[in-house]
Amino acid sequence: MAGRDRDGPMANDSGTRSLSLTRRHATAVMVSAMAATVQPAASAVPVSTGADRLARDSFRTFGSRRVGLVTNQTGRTGGRHLVDAMAAAGVKLAAILAPEHGFRGDIEAGKGVRDGRDARTGIPIRSLYGATQKPTPAMLAGLDVLVFDIQDIGARFYTYISTMGLAMQAAAEARLPFVVLDRPNPLGGTYVDGFVLELAHRSFVGQYPMPIVHGLTVGELARMIKGERWLDSLGQLSLEVVELQGWQRTMRWPATGLPWVATSPNIPTFASALVYPGIGMIGELTVNEGRGTPTPFELFGASWLDGEKLAARLNAQRLAGVRFEPHSYTPRAIANIAANPRFEGKRLTGVRVVVTDVDAVRPLAIGMHAMALIVAEAKAKGIAPIYGNDSMFRRIAGTRRLQQMLEAGAEGPAIIAAWKAKVAAFETRRAPYLLYR
Repeated sequence: MAGRDRDGPMANDSGTRSLSLTRRHATAVMVSAMAATVQPAASAVPVSTGADRLARDSFRTFGSRRVGLVTNQTGRTGGRHLVDAMAAAGVKLAAILAPEHGFRGDIEAGKGVRDGRDARTGIPIRSLYGATQKPTPAMLAGLDVLVFDIQDIGARFYTYISTMGLAMQAAAEARLPFVVLDRPNPLGGTYVDGFVLELAHRSFVGQYPMPIVHGLTVGELARMIKGERWLDSLGQLSLEVVELQGWQRTMRWPATGLPWVATSPNIPTFASALVYPGIGMIGELTVNEGRGTPTPFELFGASWLDGEKLAARLNAQRLAGVRFEPHSYTPRAIANIAANPRFEGKRLTGVRVVVTDVDAVRPLAIGMHAMALIVAEAKAKGIAPIYGNDSMFRRIAGTRRLQQMLEAGAEGPAIIAAWKAKVAAFETRRAPYLLYR
C-alpha cells in the first residue's frame, strides 16, 4: 500500500505548512520484532519518515541555519542516528534537546536526565526532563530553527508528546520556526479510544484534551495542538511538518516495513507498544505490569490474583485479536530499565496477553475488562489499597470517572461505552488536521 503525497498546505490547516519532498525511499528495511504468525505483510512500498525524506535531499531545507534538535534514540534514518546524518551533511546542528529517558533512551522512567555532550559530534545535549521540561531561552539562544524527531507510540500519557508541545510553545515565544519530522503512529490512525482528558487533570502525563489513544501522528498532533490553541502562545508559531511517504491510516507498525527501535527502556518491541495503553493503566493499580521481566506490558500479576480464573473470564469476553493465558513469574531488578519493579523477587500469579491478530487488537478494551475484574477480585479478598497512587491514576485516566466506575463495580463494556460519545466528537474535531488517508 502507498500513501498520498501532498505538495502544499491542507485546507483548514490553521496556518501550518507541510514540507513535501519527491524522491521515493529505495532502501530495504527490516520488519518489526513481532511474531511472524501474527504479523501482517509489510507495505509493498516501504514507508519513508520525515527524517528519511530530508536525508535524501541532504537536509538542504535547513541551508545555513543553526538547528536545535529535540530527539532521542528513535531519531534514525538510513541505519544511523539523525544527528550523525545531519553532521555528515554539514548541517549546523547547534544543540540536542533530550526528553524523558535521555538522548540514548537508557534512563529509567521517571529518573532525571542530565545535560551532557554527544560523544561522537561534540554537540551539547540539554535536558528536557530535569530542572525543566520546557526549553529555556538560554537553550534556544543562537538557534534559527527548532526541529522535533521522536517516535511516539500513540498513547496520551507517553510523555514525548508533552515534550513536543512545550517545545512548540518555547519556539513560538522565541520566534523560531518549529519543524516536525513525522513518523507513523504504531497503533495506526483509525483506532481512537479512551476517556477524553478533562483539563482539571492536566499534567505532564496528559497535556491535551484528547482520548487516551488518539490515532494521530506526531505531525498531525502538532497541527492540532497549534490549531486548537491547547497551549498558550502558539498563535504565531511557524509550524512545518515533513510528511511521511507511503503511510496510510489503517497501517499498524508491522505494515510499515520499518525496524522497531526501543522507544523507552520498557517498550523494547512493538509487542510491548501494542498493548501498552491498556496494560500501562493496569500498572497504576497495585499490580505488576511486567516490569522486571523481558516482556514488559505483555503480562500482569500479583501474589493474590487467581490467574486461572482471571484468564478464563477475560477469554470469555472474546476480545478481538487476543487471548489470555494463566502465567506465573517473578519480577527482577534490571539496571536502567526496572531498578525496583513492583513485587520484586516475589512469585506472582496472573495473565499473559497473547496477540493473535495485530490489526484487530484494541488495547484499551483489554485494560478496561482486566481492571474491572482485578478491582472486583481485590474487593472480594479485602486487598487494599488497590490504587498505587490515586492522583496519578486520575491523571493517567484523564478523569475521575474511571475510578468512580471501577469502585461502583462497573464492568468492562459499561466503562468502554462511557467514552464513546466524546471520542466521536474528538474524531470530528481532529479531521481538519489529518495529513494522511
